[in-house]
Amino acid sequence: MTRAQRVAVISTIFASLYFLALFEILQVPLIEGKVVQEILPALPWWLLVSFGSYSLWSLGWGLFTFRDCPEAYEELLNEISQAKNDLRNRGVTVD
Repeated sequence: MTRAQRVAVISTIFASLYFLALFEILQVPLIEGKVVQEILPALPWWLLVSFGSYSLWSLGWGLFTFRDCPEAYEELLNEISQAKNDLRNRGVTVD
């Protein structure tokens, strides 16, 4: 089973359980019905905001811990000069 299929199956199971609980077909154990009616409609928005917060934190942490790579910089400049020389040999005006 591929990762996409696994995610689709798990998402379908959780969505089915969510809708069964939202439409009161399936009872949520250990929680009062009134509390469930107040919490379940807000659950998708809470999950969306949580995912967005995690994504922003992850992106910010990646930027904060980003390291300079002088070797990669030199390698990139070398490749650019090789590409320019190759284009000049083929008759293309560069610069």
